[in-house]
Amino acid sequence: MNKRIPYLLAVLGMFGGVLIAILFGVNEAYFKDKIANGLQANEKIMSIEDTTARESKIKSETDKNWRYYQRFHFHATGIGAMSLASLLLLALSMAPMVLKTVSSYMISIGGLLYPFVWLFAGIFGPSMGREEAKEAFAIFGYMGGVFLVGLLLLLFIIAKYPMKFLDSNKAL
Repeated sequence: MNKRIPYLLAVLGMFGGVLIAILFGVNEAYFKDKIANGLQANEKIMSIEDTTARESKIKSETDKNWRYYQRFHFHATGIGAMSLASLLLLALSMAPMVLKTVSSYMISIGGLLYPFVWLFAGIFGPSMGREEAKEAFAIFGYMGGVFLVGLLLLLFIIAKYPMKFLDSNKAL
């Protein structure tokens, strides 16, 4: 089972990205209303006395917060697919199992968790402030580094160890 977990995590990441895309299609207004309500609760924005400036800020923040939801979709599906492809490539390596296991877990865990920095920034950014929300959920952003280190380890493995392929008994 432990060898399958990274694959499950990679597919789960892709599933999350596709699921939110379906939710956008079914009820995009829900997300945009959530953003609008959050911005109305944002004390910093509501304290802007000039109505024109406040409305301009709300419009700008609405667009930027909506983009965070989209970034979750893009990153979850894209990184999930990259993770799955990387895991399949890793499976062909003749590297020691410990290196393959470490790389596979770093790729899959980092790849699954990183996109959530954007989802949580989209959810909480309107009321907290975009920068404050990203800071509050920075641990998920750091998971992008875990993903990257896992990919670097994969690059090392590919460069150092032979690969096995199904159509040949020879290692490449």
